[in-house]
Amino acid sequence: MTILMIILAVMAGAVLSIQAAINGRLGAQVGVFRCAFLTFALGALITALLIFFFEPKYSVTLLDVPKWQLLGALMGVPYIVIMVLAVQRIGTAIATVAVIFGQLTMSMLIDHFGWLGNSAMPLSEQRLGAILCLGVALYFIYSSGKNTAPKPNSNLAQE
Repeated sequence: MTILMIILAVMAGAVLSIQAAINGRLGAQVGVFRCAFLTFALGALITALLIFFFEPKYSVTLLDVPKWQLLGALMGVPYIVIMVLAVQRIGTAIATVAVIFGQLTMSMLIDHFGWLGNSAMPLSEQRLGAILCLGVALYFIYSSGKNTAPKPNSNLAQE
C-alpha cells in the first residue's frame, strides 16, 4: 500500500506540473485571476460531484471542526496565483522545483516539530541531505536556463 501511495503522489506531482504549464499559458492570455477562478470553480464543481456520489457520511461536519483547520482551503489560492505568474516568467521546471523545495522544507519542519496536530518525526541527517540535494538541483536547473527565456509562441500556444 505504501508503494501505491508513493506512485500516486508522484503521479499527482506530474499532474501539477502539467497544470502549471497550462495555467501559465492561460493566465498570460486571459489574466492570472481569471485563470485561478476557472481552476477553483471547475475544481469545486468536480469535487461537489465526487462528494455527492462517492463521499461516505461523517458524524462531524465542516462547521464542527476547529476553525483553524478550515484555513487549509485558503492555501491553494496563493499557490495557483504564484504558479500562474512564475511559470510565465521562469518556466515550468524552475517554478515546479522551487515549489517542491518549499514543500519539502516546510513539510520536514512540520514533521520535526509535530506542528498542526501531526506526529513528530525528527529531522535526520538524511532528510537534511534531501533538502540540500533539492536546493542544489534547483540551482542547477535555474542556472542552466538563465540564458534562455521561456518561448511564449510554442505549438500549443498557437492552437
